[in-house]
Amino acid sequence: MMLGYLLARAGVDVVVLEKHADFLRDFRGDTIHPSTLEVIHELGLLDEFLKLPHQKLERLAGNISGETFFLADFTHLPTHCKYIVFMPQWDFLNFLERQGRQLPSFRLRMETEVVDLAREGTRVSGVRAKTPAGEIEVRAGLVVAADGRHSTVRSLAGLEVEVIGAPIDVLWMRLSRQPSDPPQTLGRMDRGRIFVTLDRGDYWQCAYVIPKGGFEKVRSEGLPAFRSAIVAIAKDFRDRIGELRDWDDIKLLSVAVDRLKQWHVPGLLCIGDAAHAMSPVGGIGINLAVQDAVAAANILAADLRRGTPADVRLAEVQSRREWPARVTQRFQVLVQNRIIGRVLRAVRPFKPPRIVRAIGRCTFLQRIPARLIGMGVRPEHIRATERSTM
Repeated sequence: MMLGYLLARAGVDVVVLEKHADFLRDFRGDTIHPSTLEVIHELGLLDEFLKLPHQKLERLAGNISGETFFLADFTHLPTHCKYIVFMPQWDFLNFLERQGRQLPSFRLRMETEVVDLAREGTRVSGVRAKTPAGEIEVRAGLVVAADGRHSTVRSLAGLEVEVIGAPIDVLWMRLSRQPSDPPQTLGRMDRGRIFVTLDRGDYWQCAYVIPKGGFEKVRSEGLPAFRSAIVAIAKDFRDRIGELRDWDDIKLLSVAVDRLKQWHVPGLLCIGDAAHAMSPVGGIGINLAVQDAVAAANILAADLRRGTPADVRLAEVQSRREWPARVTQRFQVLVQNRIIGRVLRAVRPFKPPRIVRAIGRCTFLQRIPARLIGMGVRPEHIRATERSTM
């Protein structure tokens, strides 16, 4: 959606295909980081965007074995918005749709699911898609796969995936938010358990981290045992844990960390999770995908106005964005293996690592993870020439 809007804004004819009838997918990535907010500011849309219902987070905290540590302070970032915004992803997507529909060269087709690639020789020349009215073919000078970690398009293109792996899965759920609850978004860790709560206004979006492939074991132990496990680490939820009435209230996110060795073939480019699936650590994935979109628009818009971009230009997008993806994944894997994995394996009270204690004691050190989480590696910006066209 972001890339479609940026390209249409630059005068490129764009068709965005979405297989569902709406964007209402619960427990999607709902964190919009300062890097993304800066892009929205550069587009001149920030004031309107912030009129949408949202919550702000200026400092990130964690509770480890009963002790609370501040781990990231976003208030010092060199951005217009020195905080993370929590907003349902469907609101963000609907906002981009409204902006896109104001542009004559932007089209969005809902309930349009890509089922195959169209080719001219070795070049991808479009897609075949299934709609309620039957199958259609959409021809394009460039097909961009932005269909996530289980990308259909990258599979159809035969692109090779390098699996890095993740030792965790995540169970998502929602619990009501009471007026007496503290406002702080918080991650709680103790021996064998990790529970994260995200402030969504009138409810908490909650994540319970489990070992990879461990969901069937959790289910076999029964829902009462699962509720008890949550209360053991988050006693303040005792009064509402019964809101988890059955397993339909709990959604499994199978965590994957992988990346393509090559993001493109002639006529096709992958971005976002389709190119590099991210762990939920830091909530960075959606923001890294937006950065990919900005870089792709900056590099490809002029070529797309003239027709089909050369393969070397697609390689330029990968060259620009692969290093940030690799560095971010390395950071996520480090956190997964050194902290999260150790907590889940622990049978005794977990002692916070020295680096966590040091960051918690020193406000200056809190700026380092804030920079990595809030702005990412090599943040992208809207080119001034593109800004001036509006």
